[in-house]
Amino acid sequence: MVPVQDGASSQGENLLLPPKETHSDTSGSGKIRPRQSSPARRLGMTRRQNRKDFKDSENPEESEKRHKEKELKPLYKELLYTITHRLGKPHIKQQYSQKQFQDYIREAFTMTEDEHKTLSEKVQSSLAPTYCLVVTVKQAKGILGKDISGFSDPYCLLTILSEDKESPGGGASNKPQKAVVRESAKGQVLQTSIKKQTLNPIWDETFKLEFENINGNFHMEMWDKDEEVSLVQKFDEFCTNIHGIKRMIKDAKKEKGQDDFLGNVVLKLKDLHCTEDTWYNLEPRTETYPDRGRCHLQLKFIHKERDETLSAGRSPYVNYCGILQQFVQAHISKQQDSNPWKGELCGEGTALLEYYANQNDISPFLQDLAKWVAYSKLYQSLEVDSTVLFQQLTSIEYHWDQQELPHQQKQELGDSLHGFLQYGLCLVSKYRDIYPPTTKTTPRLHTLLRVLVQICKTRAFQKLNPAQFDLHVEVTDAVVNGTEEWFNIKKGLHQPMTKDLLETVSALSRLIGEVQEDVRLSKDVWNKVFVSAVQLDVFTVVYQKLDTLLAEELRATLSQLENQMDQPLANSLFPVYLSLQTIHKDKAFLQKRAKLLQLTSFHEDFRDALPYWLNKAFSTTMERVKKAVHVDQLQPLQSGTVPIKHSSSAVDIAACLHPIAQLWDQLSWPDPEEAFMLMVKLTEDVCKIASTYCQMLKARVKELSEDSDQESAIKMLCVVVNDLEHLHTVLTRLPKQLNWAGLRERTRLVIGETQFQNTLPSQLQHTQSLLNREIRSAVDRLGKKLKTDIESHVRSMASRQRFPSRDTEEAVVPLMKYLEKELQYMNENLVQENFNSLLTPLWMNSVKILHQISQQEDSNLVYFQRLLYTLQCLEQCFYAEGNGLPLETLHTEEYKVLRANLTQNSLTSNQLIEKFFERKVWEQKVFNGEKYGAVTLITSYKRSENKLHVEVLNAVNLIPLDSNGSSDPFVQLSLEPRHLFPEVEQRSTKIKSCDLNPLFEESFEFLISLQQCQSPGACLLVTVLDHDTLRSDDFEGEAFLSLKAVPGVGGGLQNPEPAQIRLPLMHPKPNSENTLRLLEARKGEKEAQAFIKLRRQREKKSQEA
Repeated sequence: MVPVQDGASSQGENLLLPPKETHSDTSGSGKIRPRQSSPARRLGMTRRQNRKDFKDSENPEESEKRHKEKELKPLYKELLYTITHRLGKPHIKQQYSQKQFQDYIREAFTMTEDEHKTLSEKVQSSLAPTYCLVVTVKQAKGILGKDISGFSDPYCLLTILSEDKESPGGGASNKPQKAVVRESAKGQVLQTSIKKQTLNPIWDETFKLEFENINGNFHMEMWDKDEEVSLVQKFDEFCTNIHGIKRMIKDAKKEKGQDDFLGNVVLKLKDLHCTEDTWYNLEPRTETYPDRGRCHLQLKFIHKERDETLSAGRSPYVNYCGILQQFVQAHISKQQDSNPWKGELCGEGTALLEYYANQNDISPFLQDLAKWVAYSKLYQSLEVDSTVLFQQLTSIEYHWDQQELPHQQKQELGDSLHGFLQYGLCLVSKYRDIYPPTTKTTPRLHTLLRVLVQICKTRAFQKLNPAQFDLHVEVTDAVVNGTEEWFNIKKGLHQPMTKDLLETVSALSRLIGEVQEDVRLSKDVWNKVFVSAVQLDVFTVVYQKLDTLLAEELRATLSQLENQMDQPLANSLFPVYLSLQTIHKDKAFLQKRAKLLQLTSFHEDFRDALPYWLNKAFSTTMERVKKAVHVDQLQPLQSGTVPIKHSSSAVDIAACLHPIAQLWDQLSWPDPEEAFMLMVKLTEDVCKIASTYCQMLKARVKELSEDSDQESAIKMLCVVVNDLEHLHTVLTRLPKQLNWAGLRERTRLVIGETQFQNTLPSQLQHTQSLLNREIRSAVDRLGKKLKTDIESHVRSMASRQRFPSRDTEEAVVPLMKYLEKELQYMNENLVQENFNSLLTPLWMNSVKILHQISQQEDSNLVYFQRLLYTLQCLEQCFYAEGNGLPLETLHTEEYKVLRANLTQNSLTSNQLIEKFFERKVWEQKVFNGEKYGAVTLITSYKRSENKLHVEVLNAVNLIPLDSNGSSDPFVQLSLEPRHLFPEVEQRSTKIKSCDLNPLFEESFEFLISLQQCQSPGACLLVTVLDHDTLRSDDFEGEAFLSLKAVPGVGGGLQNPEPAQIRLPLMHPKPNSENTLRLLEARKGEKEAQAFIKLRRQREKKSQEA
């Protein structure tokens, strides 16, 4: 229930006086009652009314008795009179008897049986009214055209006849009569005006027909007026309307001046409602013209000469207002639920109000006026649905131009509208208390504002209140004043109980909390309501007002804290700062900002407290970290499918560092330069906490390892490594968590890039480097024993004394089992980053060990095969099918050199010879120039015959090897390597004496298989020699042709075309081939030594020596 606001009414007003008359008091005192300004001001069961002519100490029972005697009983008699002489049926569906009406008003007016009986007797002895039917003939449409022109001159006759007067012939004939009204000898007959030449006449004329018996009938007959006209006039009409000839013939038959019947409407009075507004069909006399059009009639039953002594001469309007109030009070008092009243009365009350208004001819405008005044006052004391007010305002707006109100009612309406506006603005100023932000009350505020808007839009308000009234300005002022009043009330509620500074700050914090919540509600709840209803951005209005009030209160309170700052006081100020920060951030939602907000630089008032806040955050975080390490047992938090391999302290330190980052977000320090220094301090604190945690963790693992076995100590060391790695990850996220990028943008104009990078990133990098060193140190401790054991296994496996006892694969098994066990353990206990950090040095060390061991043996084939197999197994182990080290990490330069060396040493002599010739063929392809001459061949291979055809054409530009400056060259052909072609002999051309450009043109055929031609290293060795008779032949040069390049070997043709090729001659470089050195070391292999001997001899004769 909203509080009662009735500043417009004065004590002692009698609300049931007629608006235009004054009467003597019926008590006989002779006092004149004051003039009534609003008959509905008494509405509201909870409102007390004091009378000027009675003392304040008057007995309430006497007052109630007096009110009943003077106010209620006259109204009660009026209602009994209305019930007794009611006419027509009400518009409600249910019909009520006289007893039901009397029972209802007895209960509504709280009359006793004796009082009812006494008052009923007075009503029965009163004068009966004169019954009247008010008829308004509005218009007709589609009537018959009786004149020659096709139109008519219609008029209507109206009367009320009793049933016995309607049948003067005794009722023997059932034939319809067309002139019941015209021929009526008795009764009141009224006539409308005549409308000339129309089929759709409009009259809008009102008549009052008195009657005595409700059993009578209302008759309305419509006639066409015929006047005597000259023959010339009728001829003119005939000329203008040739279709009127039939009408002329008919006119000639009837008497001159006789009117034509157009139709009638007959209604039984007892079947009519109190008011009717209907289109009626005009009924015909015969069926000749059944469709005669329609007529619009408005009917209403009223009383004339009603007994005025029942209510002491009060006007019907005043009585209507009193009855309405009493019915509403009675209805609401009986209402069971708590829902707002929607303006509906019970059927009996609605019917009686309709009867009384009609009988006293109270216009709909005055009825709506009475309802508006009553309901608007009721709204001020009880919960009333706002749609009730909307409905009455709409009706008043509708009737405003249709009916002129009396002066007194105009004044009453104007006072009521203006008074409700003032009351509504009072409610708006207290909207926080009256309409809390709930789903039930917030819509009520919205509808109240809409009602205020609707009032200002009505023409009645604009006419009756000529003074300038800007609702937007008035609502704004109400909100501003209400906000200041609300703030002062809250300030008083939160006043400190003592002069203690902590209590003062606590009181300020509570007040700011109230303001913060109010700002939030203004933004999220109430702003939508005000914008939707009155287009007022209430959030901006409230925010700007609270900004001013709060700034003054803040400065007044903080001025008391000067030079008295300490840690407890600073701690109590932090919630104040956070609340102000939240309020200040909401400025982004302001729609317009004409002036600078007074809380814009509020952070400056907290500079003295800022160092204490930072110290509090650092000390609190450090204590939490110490406690976390102290209770940490250095065990993994979780194992299983998703293992957590670090301990509880690692999780705790991440949580401990979060408040520091949260502090940065909460402060949101606006000054860029000061914000940078603040960030430097926060980063420094984080790095200090991380370094301290690292040292405490080392001490903790040392403490727990003293009484543990080696396996447990290694496991704890693994957890420590994981903890440090987790902390490293946390620090890596710190720049993003603290939004360094955003800080860099804010400070770009005041902090240089070099200064920024040399401060924040360097601090963090220094701490991360420290963590990396500690991680590497711990990982080295874990890998130290592994390195030693791997070296022992490798040396044991490669020992020559054990060669006969096991094969290569069996010799590597102990090493691989050891690595599988140890690495699996490390993988289970280390996070992936640390496990990779462990694997990398182990791999490098393993490669180093294999390299060292490979240098201890030169020629043993099995020895190198074992080392190569070991290297391959280690590579697979450390790669772990992509789950270990990546290949780019494994394949270092040292690895590549070692693998190449072991691969070569693991080859057989024949494989080495094949490698030798493959390299020679490659050298032949890339050899440029003809320094030692060239030889030209034509080659082909016939698959069908397994024959290699070689034709030596010539040699050119040979070097002179004889003393005469010339040479005696010949060409020697051999298929290499010899172990592939053991049965194929060398072939030689004829010797060409003294010729450095000999022409041979000799052909040779070699019987070899295709498989032999496609074997690794298979080639044709072409050697050009200088023939000497007394000593060995001199070496002119050699060339190598891969058999795969011969036509017919590589392709699919059986008999391909021979290909000519020119091969430059080459001279070998002494000691340039590693393959020859490996073969030379194998002293026990005769074939290898023979091949080496041949190649060494050729190197001696080489011009490259």
